[in-house]
Amino acid sequence: MDRQFHTDNRRRLYDMMKPSSLLLMFSGKEIIKTNDEYYPFFAHRSFVYLTGLSCKEAVLCAVKGQDGAVRELLYILPPDPMAERWTGRRVKPEEATSISGIEDVRSVGSFEKDIHTLLAGGHYSTHTEPVDYLYLDVYRAGTQERLFPSHDFLRMAQREYPYLKVENADALVRRLRLIKAPCEIEAVRKAEEITKAGILAMMKASKPGMYEYQYKAEFDHALGQFSPDGPGFPSIISAGSNNFCIHYYAYTGQAKDGDMVLNDVGAQWDNHTTDVSRSWPCNGKFSEKQRLLYECALATSNYMFSTVKPGMLMTDIDRTIREYNARLLVDAGALDKVENVGRLMWHGGAHHVGYDVHDVVATPERIAPNMVFCIDVGIYHEEWGIGFRLEDNLLVTENGCECLSAGIPRTVQDIEDVMRKA
Repeated sequence: MDRQFHTDNRRRLYDMMKPSSLLLMFSGKEIIKTNDEYYPFFAHRSFVYLTGLSCKEAVLCAVKGQDGAVRELLYILPPDPMAERWTGRRVKPEEATSISGIEDVRSVGSFEKDIHTLLAGGHYSTHTEPVDYLYLDVYRAGTQERLFPSHDFLRMAQREYPYLKVENADALVRRLRLIKAPCEIEAVRKAEEITKAGILAMMKASKPGMYEYQYKAEFDHALGQFSPDGPGFPSIISAGSNNFCIHYYAYTGQAKDGDMVLNDVGAQWDNHTTDVSRSWPCNGKFSEKQRLLYECALATSNYMFSTVKPGMLMTDIDRTIREYNARLLVDAGALDKVENVGRLMWHGGAHHVGYDVHDVVATPERIAPNMVFCIDVGIYHEEWGIGFRLEDNLLVTENGCECLSAGIPRTVQDIEDVMRKA
């Protein structure tokens, strides 16, 4: 992503904001793991989308006047030779400007004073108009989720500046992130290539007796040959009965002869991630029942890629996947009747992909060109001891759609060929 991409994203966001408003977007802070050890820092995705920067404790500030003119500022950690000796080099103001396109870059140490001057005195350097609206991204997945700097600021603002009318910046950014720019689509394509390398490495190494953590090591090693970014989300890699845990992260199981290996993985490239699921028998040869169920999933997936086009209702994706697959499962003798499909299909079949693996977008009513989402067909037959999913990434085109992950072996024949030649 280049500077113009991020500048355009901010401009479109500012156009949606009300006059006399203040926008604050925070990159986030490190999280303590244990004692004095922190988890690796991961910047808030919408902050990165708007600035191109992944540095901690940074703030994007934009003030929109009554006439629609916008003044934007960026606050970052100042240079600190001693801190940088221990924890790495910090981005410098001129670098932040080069990446983001924001000219006014200041030390985050002046943020609190500057904001108080603006909100209490009604001016921000040359900005002399009062601020009526405060735009913050205060989304939380649930009430038990940790608080972010935006939540802390909201509490302070409600106490100190109760006249401000709070607006939801998250809702606006979700609308922007729904439709992918050409540079984003190219980033996803590159991430697909890297994901393919990781999945092929696992397929070729697969054998009975192999542990799940060994499959993960193969995947991680392959991704590490492209960049330090690695997976875009925690890899799900399981075997045998562990396949019946949808989000499985233990990696302690062992693939026994005849077990299916399930993986739900994705590399990231230029802040964009993929979400691909491939499954195979660890011994490289599908059994009769494994093949039967896999062919149902593959036929369903292929049908969806032949059907999806602009104008379709987004809600029809999940419904169609379930209905089409249910009929195939009944015809194959794996299911008694279509209305009982929930016994074998345990999760939804589509979600958007991009800056997040479950991308934070405004849920669309209808499908439109340049949306990117997954087609995910999962079948979990506990009685037969077979659980797996087939998941691909779909790009909506002007007249139909494209399978971005089509180059990753997905048919029974192609999978068996890869494993036989290993």
